[in-house]
Amino acid sequence: MKLAAAMAALAAVCAAQAPAPTPIRVDVSLVNVGFSVRDEHGNLVTNLTQDDFEIMEDGVPQKISFFARSTDVPLTLGLVMDMSGSQHSFIKPHLKALQEFLRTVLTPRDRAFVMSFENNLRLVSDYSESARYHVAALEQFGKAKDRSEYPLIGPRERRFAGTAFYDAIYYGSTQMMQHVERGRRALIVFSDGEDNSSAHHMMETVEAAQANDVLLFTIRYTEVRNGMLNARNKYGTGVMERIARETGGLNFDGQGEGLLQGFKQIGEELRSAYEVAYHTSNPAGDRTFHKIVIKPRRESLVVRAKTGYFAR
Repeated sequence: MKLAAAMAALAAVCAAQAPAPTPIRVDVSLVNVGFSVRDEHGNLVTNLTQDDFEIMEDGVPQKISFFARSTDVPLTLGLVMDMSGSQHSFIKPHLKALQEFLRTVLTPRDRAFVMSFENNLRLVSDYSESARYHVAALEQFGKAKDRSEYPLIGPRERRFAGTAFYDAIYYGSTQMMQHVERGRRALIVFSDGEDNSSAHHMMETVEAAQANDVLLFTIRYTEVRNGMLNARNKYGTGVMERIARETGGLNFDGQGEGLLQGFKQIGEELRSAYEVAYHTSNPAGDRTFHKIVIKPRRESLVVRAKTGYFAR
């Protein structure tokens, strides 16, 4: 008993003398932007330096704190696959092309994941640089009769319809990118852009991608009946184009050779772009939208980047 009392007293003294823990501080003022540059002929330009650009936020010049080419930083890539009834038949015949695309894009220091969405969002394959692993997992997922064994992504939601398009992108940009270190971040979304069961809407989805510096590349497959798009098809087409443009990505029609051309251009963009960061001159977390403009000093160059970000 005496020994126990002595040990307790010693612990109390040590605790009183120990310095208070240093609080963890997050630099919320640092804004990251990925962007690509093309010349007047549409060719990607890959040999530029920090001095070749000026960054403006809300019309105010910003001082660049970090600059790198995409080949110098790791890539985190998410494949977001619409597995609802209208899309499942589109994905299966293109698994070989998907594997070849991943094989050419991913290096040993990169990683990718695959998530699916219908009524629920599920993780098909976790972070890995192996193209074969992801495609095999996707094949297995397509054959599975009971998909409840695959982990859910995002909170459980009561859904009464079949396609949670916006929620899939929202949680792909937030939950799946939370622990990713600095580097290139992108989602490739395979869908028709038609949503009927998400808790989030389009602008929340765009804002989440912009805030986490995630490029959205969209590959659209729309079932066309009698050679005409219906109103719902047109809505989905507009959504896919909008979310890609607002985040600095690209939108492709997956019909015919469009998928292969899409894979080719996405691969070029991911490996021929730049990463930049700056400390914003605006108050952090002021809950307003801030417009970003990256101006090349050569007028003939064209920059593709996200349009801005919402300061949460």
